[in-house]
Amino acid sequence: MFTGLVQATGVIRRSPHGVQLQWAAAPGATWTPASLALGDSVAVDGVCLTVAGRLADGFRADVSEETLGRTTLAAKADRGGRVNLEPALRLADRLGGHLVSGHVDGLGVVRAIARQDASWRLELAWQNPAYGRYVCEKASVAVDGISLTVAGCDPDGVGFWIAVIPHTWASTTLAQLAVGDGVNLEADLLAKYTERLLAATGPSGAAEPINSPWLADHGWI
Repeated sequence: MFTGLVQATGVIRRSPHGVQLQWAAAPGATWTPASLALGDSVAVDGVCLTVAGRLADGFRADVSEETLGRTTLAAKADRGGRVNLEPALRLADRLGGHLVSGHVDGLGVVRAIARQDASWRLELAWQNPAYGRYVCEKASVAVDGISLTVAGCDPDGVGFWIAVIPHTWASTTLAQLAVGDGVNLEADLLAKYTERLLAATGPSGAAEPINSPWLADHGWI
């Protein structure tokens, strides 16, 4: 589990058994390549990967064909692109962003980028319009592993835009995006769980309404 607060950026490249990540830790940083252990989880552009081998300046991870085919990691690894990095949460950590699983729902495309007085306006759209139902104004969304807040969206949620503050713009890979680029998107977990609960069925196979009696029967009131 992650929180969507990027702690470093690095370079991803292909390796014989997956991908290889390299980064230079900032002076005084508490999270460095030396702090990694085999089996640790690291979010790489929002994709949860497992440390399979340690390097002096990074780590190696095995990546399945499924993951390479459904995210931007393959294209970035082929050209040595930059990625956002975040270690897994500890139970004592602050949840500064929102709960991010590291399981990318789908790809998005950059529609527009505009510099504003105090921020950047980043416009995105889901490639699969079915995921638009999880987007609403002020909802949380993970873009390449970055916890961001939806500033506004189209009526169907497929297209949406974000106001990115200068700190986030400068300390992540967002500044390198161009119109037409692909990004990894993960919708808010709470929206997906809520949808699943509302669609739950009872023993008869009929949908169970979530109302006062249902909440009382399940110990909520």
